[in-house]
Amino acid sequence: MNVYLEIIRPGNAVMAVIAVILMGIIGQNYNLPLILGTLAVFLATGGGNVINDYFDHKIDAINKPKRPIPSGRISLKNAYIYASLLFGVAVIFGILSSYLLDNYIPTLIVALSSLLMYYYGKTLKKIALIGNIVVSFLTGLCFIFAGVIIGLDTSSFGIIYTSLYLGFFAILMTMAREITKDMEDIEGDKLEGAKTFPIIYGNKVSSIVTGFLMVIAIVLSPILYLNGIFNIYFLIVLLLAIATFLYGVYKILKDQRPENCKNVSKLIKIGMMIIFISFAIGSF
Repeated sequence: MNVYLEIIRPGNAVMAVIAVILMGIIGQNYNLPLILGTLAVFLATGGGNVINDYFDHKIDAINKPKRPIPSGRISLKNAYIYASLLFGVAVIFGILSSYLLDNYIPTLIVALSSLLMYYYGKTLKKIALIGNIVVSFLTGLCFIFAGVIIGLDTSSFGIIYTSLYLGFFAILMTMAREITKDMEDIEGDKLEGAKTFPIIYGNKVSSIVTGFLMVIAIVLSPILYLNGIFNIYFLIVLLLAIATFLYGVYKILKDQRPENCKNVSKLIKIGMMIIFISFAIGSF
């Protein structure tokens, strides 16, 4: 894979894009402002991943030495320039979307999100829970961003309320995954002087919090059907996601070693993908 594609972590960027596409499916809106917003989300997410690797190159040299920067396949200078370009082009797409909608809100969301991702990589991720909350918020914001664009385009605020519901569940699931990833990276984070939640409170407490967040998401998820947002097919697919999350809860409570935390992180990501599929199927 080309190093400039690899460093944006296209899988994560596509996950963010899927959130926007799902809102398009739910709102039955595929117009140009949303397409521009989708491009903005992909580029801004990619820029966030690059700038995160830029600031994390010392930690990654310990935890993930095969990544582009610690492996020497891309220089720190080039990574910084690349991140800046991605953020800049993302804001341009946000401006174009705002122009078509005659509303500045999409531009504001893209610009502020880009700044937040920069400061997350620089300082916020090293603060216990704050960094996790920021990443979770940004994930949920993808749904809300798309909901705002569709709402402005169609003059319908019902889709914005729906996006707030979906954003909330995305925040819960992402928060669980972020804490699990911190448990996986605890040794490298200690050497770098980071104050992550697992470092302060230990992996056992962190595993309980992670499990609690996943259980809360599981228990509350049927609300999306009961409120009439999705049809019965949503619940059918949801069962598979619930089984995946429950297995993740069992594994993380039983074993907090880094290698197991990595597996649980993957399980949560798979569960989130299934949830996204359930959103799409449930909207037909």
